[in-house]
Amino acid sequence: METTVLVTGASGFLGAHLTRELLSRRYRVRVLLRNKQQSLTLGDLSVEPYEGDVLDKQSLKKAVAGCEAIIHAAALAQVNPARNPAVWAVNLTGTENLIDVARLANVQRFIYVGTANVFGFGTKQQPGTETYPFAGKQYGSDYIDSKRAAKEQVQEAVKRSGLPAILVHPTFMLGSFDAKPTSGRMLLELYKGRVIGYPAGGKNYVHVRDVAVATVNALTKGRVGESYILGNANLSYQEAFQLMALRMNVSPPRWPIPPGLATLYGFGCDALTKLTRRPGQLNSSMIAVANDGHYFSSQKAISELELPQTPIEEAVDEAFTWFKRHNYFTQRAGTN
Repeated sequence: METTVLVTGASGFLGAHLTRELLSRRYRVRVLLRNKQQSLTLGDLSVEPYEGDVLDKQSLKKAVAGCEAIIHAAALAQVNPARNPAVWAVNLTGTENLIDVARLANVQRFIYVGTANVFGFGTKQQPGTETYPFAGKQYGSDYIDSKRAAKEQVQEAVKRSGLPAILVHPTFMLGSFDAKPTSGRMLLELYKGRVIGYPAGGKNYVHVRDVAVATVNALTKGRVGESYILGNANLSYQEAFQLMALRMNVSPPRWPIPPGLATLYGFGCDALTKLTRRPGQLNSSMIAVANDGHYFSSQKAISELELPQTPIEEAVDEAFTWFKRHNYFTQRAGTN
C-alpha cells in the first residue's frame, strides 16, 4: 500500500524538489496549491492537486484526509520589508492550522520545514548547532521571528499532544526550479553585474536537492521532536561570490563593504522606504544579517537523516543552467 504524503508549498523552490524526491521513491504525493493552474516548477508531474490555503482550515482538512504524512514547506520567505503582518499569518498561523489538522487526521509523521536562522550561529572554526540559542532577535526580521515562533509551536505540540513531528532547518539553498526567484536572485544580480562589493559576513550554503533528500528521509528516519540543520559549506560572501562568478564566467565584486558603511546604507534605505512607502532594494535588517557570519554545522543531520553533501559548485551550475533555459537573464526586472 502506497503512503500518501501531503506537501504544502509544493510549487515553491524546495517544494518542487520535495515532490520529485517523493515521486522517485514511489510515494503518493498530494500537493496543496493556492490555485490549480499549471505550475512552472511542477509541470505535468503525477500528483494529486488540492486547491487550498494554509490559512483556510477547511481546505486543509480536505487535503489532509487520507494522508499518512505531511511535509509542511509552505512559508512566506519575505525579508523586505522587514516588518509585514502577512509573514506572521502564513508562517505562524498557517503552521498552527496544519498542526491542528494533522492531529485530527492522526498522521503518522509531520515534517516541519523551518530555517537555520532560528538557531544561534557560530564561526567557521566553531559553527552553530541545534543547541545554540536563538540569536536573530537583534535583526528585527518578521521572517526570522515568525519562523522561530512556528518552530516553538511544533515543539509544543510534540510535548503536549504527541504530534509525531520532526523539524528540519535548511540553510541558504541553491539549485534549479527557483522560479520566483528567491535565493537564486543572488546569482542573477551577480551575473548582471549589479553586485558592487561584498559584505563582511557569510553564511552556510546547501544544494536544494540535498535538503529534499534529507527531508524525505525524515519520514522514516530521525527522532520525533528533534531539529536538524540542513546545510553544507560555510563561505564568506567574498568566497561565495568568487565561486559563483567563476561558475558563471563573470567577474566577482572586488571591493569589501565595511560594516559601518553598509549599516548607514541600510538606514538610508529605511528612510527612503518611509518617504516613498515602497520597499527599497535593501533594508537595515538585511544589512545587519549580511554583516554577520551565519555559519552552521549539519553533522547531526548527516548522521541521523543521511543528509548528502553535494558540492556547492554543482548547485550553482544547476541554478545557472535552469535560469538560462527559462530566459531569466533576458527578462526585465519584475517579470519573473
